[in-house]
Amino acid sequence: MFTYKPKGTCSTMIEVETEGDTIKSVKFTKGCHGNTSAISALVRGMNINEAISKLEGIKCQGNTSCPDQLAKALKLAKG
Repeated sequence: MFTYKPKGTCSTMIEVETEGDTIKSVKFTKGCHGNTSAISALVRGMNINEAISKLEGIKCQGNTSCPDQLAKALKLAKG
């Protein structure tokens, strides 16, 4: 389990569980529940690099977003 504290979003914590290069689960603390639940469901079972390429650079209200912050967390989680 990898824990990441996002910056610039409503979400205050992202927990990522991986198995090899595959995302097993993602849990956001706070943030827009519908959106963060959807992101978590969509990336479950996805290859980490594929998720990063799809999510990185998405912007919301500023220079980042919950998906962009998840991409940053995944980069750190994979080492």
